[in-house]
Amino acid sequence: MLDQQSIIPAISNHQDLKRFLALPLVYGILMNFQLAQLPDLVNTMKQAGKKVLIHSELIRGLSSDEYGAIYLIQALGVDGIISSKPKVIEICRKRKVIGIFRFFLKDSISLAQSIDLARKVDPDYIEVLPAYGVALIPELNKHLTAKVLLGGLIQSRMQIDDCLRQGAMAVTTSNAAFWG
Repeated sequence: MLDQQSIIPAISNHQDLKRFLALPLVYGILMNFQLAQLPDLVNTMKQAGKKVLIHSELIRGLSSDEYGAIYLIQALGVDGIISSKPKVIEICRKRKVIGIFRFFLKDSISLAQSIDLARKVDPDYIEVLPAYGVALIPELNKHLTAKVLLGGLIQSRMQIDDCLRQGAMAVTTSNAAFWG
């Protein structure tokens, strides 16, 4: 699936969408758009041969629960959903689209809780924020079969390279300077 792409653009405006469409990248994440904009945006991406991932909790007007996920999958035909909600990831698995379980690591308790939840929902991928959690990749790989994406607070190409070198499958970033 995402294996061939080490940087996954997080697109939150029309200008960035145009940049993304001109790149040889396949997967892009739509976020911070309004629900009413999604049909046209998804269609534009699909017509350009791109795969559409939606961050369901960052779409204004979309319920970020399992019903919102069903809408994204059935009505819009998205290729995957990013969510911190286990029920959404379960819907993705049932509907055979990419499920990316996103969690924020702030301490050892949040790490343990996130690992337990990820074990239960068995997502295709996990996205760990912030990317400074790179040192935890071996711990995550010990407990989970999901591939690791890192995102959040990406500030340099060196940081991206470090994330990939340490075992992240890809890095998600909204900074278009790092997409190409």
